[in-house]
Amino acid sequence: MSKRLRSSEVCADCSGPDPSWASVNRGTFICDECCSVHRSLGRHISQVRHLKHTPWPPTLLQMVETLYNNGANSIWEHSLLDPASIMSGRRKANPQDKVHPNKAEFIRAKYQMLAFVHRLPCRDDDSVTAKDLSKQLHSSVRTGNLETCLRLLSLGAQANFFHPEKGNTPLHVASKAGQILQAELLAVYGADPGTQDSSGKTPVDYARQGGHHELAERLVEIQYELTDRLAFYLCGRKPDHKNGQHFIIPQMADSSLDLSELAKAAKKKLQSLSNHLFEELAMDVYDEVDRRETDAVWLATQNHSTLVTETTVVPFLPVNPEYSSTRNQGRQKLARFNAHEFATLVIDILSDAKRRQQGSPLSGSKDNVELILKTISNQHSVESQDNDQPDYDSVASDEDTDLETTASKANRQKSLDSDLSDGPVTVQEFMEVKNALVASEAKIQQLMKVNNNLSDELRIMQKKASRLEKQNSTPESDYDNTPNDTDPDDTGSSRKGRQRSMVWQGDGSVPDTAEPHTAPSPILPSTEDVIRKTEQITKNIQELLRAAQENKHDSYIPCSERIHVAVTEMAALFPKKPKSDTVRTSLRLLTSSAYRLQSECKKTLPGDPGPPTDIQLVTQQVIQCAYDIAKAAKQLVTITTKENNN
Repeated sequence: MSKRLRSSEVCADCSGPDPSWASVNRGTFICDECCSVHRSLGRHISQVRHLKHTPWPPTLLQMVETLYNNGANSIWEHSLLDPASIMSGRRKANPQDKVHPNKAEFIRAKYQMLAFVHRLPCRDDDSVTAKDLSKQLHSSVRTGNLETCLRLLSLGAQANFFHPEKGNTPLHVASKAGQILQAELLAVYGADPGTQDSSGKTPVDYARQGGHHELAERLVEIQYELTDRLAFYLCGRKPDHKNGQHFIIPQMADSSLDLSELAKAAKKKLQSLSNHLFEELAMDVYDEVDRRETDAVWLATQNHSTLVTETTVVPFLPVNPEYSSTRNQGRQKLARFNAHEFATLVIDILSDAKRRQQGSPLSGSKDNVELILKTISNQHSVESQDNDQPDYDSVASDEDTDLETTASKANRQKSLDSDLSDGPVTVQEFMEVKNALVASEAKIQQLMKVNNNLSDELRIMQKKASRLEKQNSTPESDYDNTPNDTDPDDTGSSRKGRQRSMVWQGDGSVPDTAEPHTAPSPILPSTEDVIRKTEQITKNIQELLRAAQENKHDSYIPCSERIHVAVTEMAALFPKKPKSDTVRTSLRLLTSSAYRLQSECKKTLPGDPGPPTDIQLVTQQVIQCAYDIAKAAKQLVTITTKENNN
């Protein structure tokens, strides 16, 4: 479906000639070498398609071409266009640069860390900013100005935003206006065509009412994108949605294997998953299908005499830091499945997706998705009892049967149960999580870039704060997370659980070591003391992030120890049992993140027993912990300043 590119088109990342790939969600065309880096980042960062050897929905390709031709790349390279960037030595990659480290470092900074994206002024209430941006998006999608909408989405506008006054979403507006390319862009960023407005109508309804039949048909396809992609992967056909056929369930050529007790047990466990866990598994399989199909195109199109494929291969799904360690491990294990095993899993998912849409789902089960993957996987060779020989990242214990799931960060108009039992199976959750990840990475990058600004802000607050007497505080606090001799169990944490401790043994809650008869104390330390400790924490975080940027992994442990000391000293300022729930929550986040940071940094020790450490995964977790610590410290400064000034 792709057109032949004009010779004037160049790679968005290195300006090399004749780009043959597209990054769909970034609206750019890229060359083979830069694409190899994009693929290693994962679909949550960049969704790549080959322009000539991958089937394209025509309007999706038209959307990407329109964005590219209208300068979408300037959104991701905003600050590089400033003449001051040239003076400071900051520049984009060029065709002559080596893929590693030059092009790779630039591409990661550009798309993963969003280092060059225009930043809005910092505001305490991020939700207000996101709401304002989403309202602008809501208004903009009725026009054909795609790059404006992409810019708003890059800044944090929500594609599924439900306008409280208008009573609908941006996709309703675009559909009513017949803006099919805007609908494509919104769908890439997670917009759900099945969402109802305040009148009970969906975007599909409005497209049909307006006579926009091509748009209506495309929206229906988007609703079934996940199951359509899985079916096409197995049999090369898609359902005929126009005639009411919404599912194709392929059959195995050798069905006798499917009747094995192993297959029956796996299918039963799959059916017993809750809707949320089932959808997570389906999305992970969707990502694995994309990886396998893109791998096939990649291998078929490379000039192996000039490009060393081994250095650019993506052997399993890249780590998505938005997901729990257990889920990341399960996703990576999908690459172990041979063709028959993987086809069996895909068929079971398609069958159960159809059952869940057309009938009532079975009651939820606590079965770990990892156990289902292990059951489906053909075990011709006897594995060890605990299966502690992972092929890839050892990011969680195989024996952990309590799967921590990732909650959607976007405002969801319907529950996932409703999505799967009452409506079509879509990739809404996948897109929402991806969208949330972009926002999260923006915050992480913001932390790395504005730590100095945070210090300045703290000093300003210090000058404004009243000089209150320092409150007496007990040096021993129940928030002192001095590590014990054993490493904490960090097998099932996710951002859903970040507000509670992810490192304590037991149920994951911070233990309250205060005496039972101790009454909650409303007394808070002075603002000056809290600010002083926060400044020390910020300074130590700066050192850690600098070490991460410079790949000085041996500095992680001493930096984490200094951060832990500063955090412990700050926590000791507060009473053992604060009266304010907000203070308690912030202290939990502060101390548990510092403790977990130490645990993550210990994984860099060369003599650490166990499987080899994936430094990339560790670094991602370290940065996230640092962000959580800084966020909690700033919350405590804000709280104490407000309370002490009242």
